[in-house]
Amino acid sequence: MGIKPLADRILVRPLEAEEKTKGGILLPDTAKEKPQEGKVVAVGKGKVLENGNVQAIEIKVGDRVLYGKYSGTEVTTKDGEQLLIMREEDVFAVIE
Repeated sequence: MGIKPLADRILVRPLEAEEKTKGGILLPDTAKEKPQEGKVVAVGKGKVLENGNVQAIEIKVGDRVLYGKYSGTEVTTKDGEQLLIMREEDVFAVIE
């Protein structure tokens, strides 16, 4: 992949948006909700504290996470894959 997050940032692969509603209506691309759930594909080393120590990230590669609708920055890999890079604090929860 070639992208390694720094400090307290994580790299997330968003899950696909829903193709149809619960009632069975197919949604066009313009009407799909932006996904708020994804899978962590890489993590940084952690946040550097004022005293110089590094606070490790609680989130691990492979975790499914919930994040804010407009959290993170979209990045595109050289393979054309759309990923999000965000701070650990932008993650609301880890789905178990």
